[in-house]
Amino acid sequence: MSTHLPVGASLLAIDTPPAVPTPSSGPAAVPAQPGRADYPHFLAIATRWMDNDVYGHVNNVVYYSYFDTVINEYLIREGGLDIHAGDAIGYCAESQCRYLAPLAFPETIEAGLRVAHLGKSSVRYEIALFRQGEAAPAAVGWFVHVFVGREGNRPTPIPPGIRACLQRLVA
Repeated sequence: MSTHLPVGASLLAIDTPPAVPTPSSGPAAVPAQPGRADYPHFLAIATRWMDNDVYGHVNNVVYYSYFDTVINEYLIREGGLDIHAGDAIGYCAESQCRYLAPLAFPETIEAGLRVAHLGKSSVRYEIALFRQGEAAPAAVGWFVHVFVGREGNRPTPIPPGIRACLQRLVA
């Protein structure tokens, strides 16, 4: 873990639980892989030709785009997130991805979403990316949103409509 924090990283101290152990933090740190039944929300995401890298599979940075897509699609459709004029906006304060199997264009990915922690102003999502119809994930990860006021960029409570939709995803 880097000792240099990105701008706004201090927001994590608000109400985010300690980080989940990683494979490098000890022998008991690698959790069992989740399955489809562990995720209450799914979104089909079509890969694009430009997602592939020179090695013929989806480039690692694109996985984070898929995470962002499943999260924000859910918040907009189910929670009423107004990305253009809402009083509160969510900043990504932390994210992680573990790559288990390659994905490639022209596959359709099924992105599973659940909430591992719901705080006053932050939420920690867990995401799994599955090949269409497959039981085992190709990637798993997490993503922390800290909600801030659009004016002032200070942590703010998660708006009620968004909180209600997130509560439906709590694992």
